[in-house]
Amino acid sequence: MVHVTLTFLRHTDLVEPLSLDEAYLDVTENKTGLATATKVASTIRQQIREELNLTASAGVAPNKFLAKIASDWRKPNGLFVIQPAEVEDFLTPLPVGRIPGVGKVTEEKLAKLGLRLVGELRARSLEELETRFGRYGQRLYELARGIDENPVIPNRPTQSISVEDTFEQDVLLAETEPMIRRLAEKAWTASRKESRIARTVVLKVKTAEFHVLTRSQTPLSPPASCEELTRIALSLRDRVSLNPRQRFRLVGVGLGNFQNPGVHTEPSLFP
Repeated sequence: MVHVTLTFLRHTDLVEPLSLDEAYLDVTENKTGLATATKVASTIRQQIREELNLTASAGVAPNKFLAKIASDWRKPNGLFVIQPAEVEDFLTPLPVGRIPGVGKVTEEKLAKLGLRLVGELRARSLEELETRFGRYGQRLYELARGIDENPVIPNRPTQSISVEDTFEQDVLLAETEPMIRRLAEKAWTASRKESRIARTVVLKVKTAEFHVLTRSQTPLSPPASCEELTRIALSLRDRVSLNPRQRFRLVGVGLGNFQNPGVHTEPSLFP
């Protein structure tokens, strides 16, 4: 959302978009002279509410990894702060699935090692994690300790466009069609502003227990209309095979795999 981004830019030029309505901000030095990152976040939320009549969640933390977790903690309308001295206590009881990059397969591998919580993962050595998980082992070792040196990078070329909706109350998957249609329309509108073309459609859902599932498809030809994007997104929903009584707290629709017009690539054999 352009207006939200303009609100961010009042406070800092270091804004890295994560999706249409989500971004990382580095406010170590901010334009408004506010004393703390928490005051900056509170001010931004107030400005969005008063000027755009929208709710906004914010997470304040020492780095991008922790800020992302914090921003999800009080969605759809809240502020959560992780102070540097609180990082270890905050991370210790979290399921390892909350770590970026830990999908279902990695989570199962960790469970076989008796590692279901971040605190249990932290007890393992760097050497063991690298032996079992290769280069990603070092990332696991660092994130379990709240270490993330990735900087906020403004003006990064668009890699993907995504829109998410966190519900006030958890819903059944069968009840998500209106949300998916609305989000697909938002994603399609945003994609029209890009000079490159997105080839892959992504559906993201998050269960009431915070487990994230994604389904994607790269069709023979990129989606040519909002209706086609919506149809693909709804078909991806049919591939989420969980108990019909499972409830969900979030759904998202995204477009990825952006390429320049005229570039031809082979479609995925396993969409």
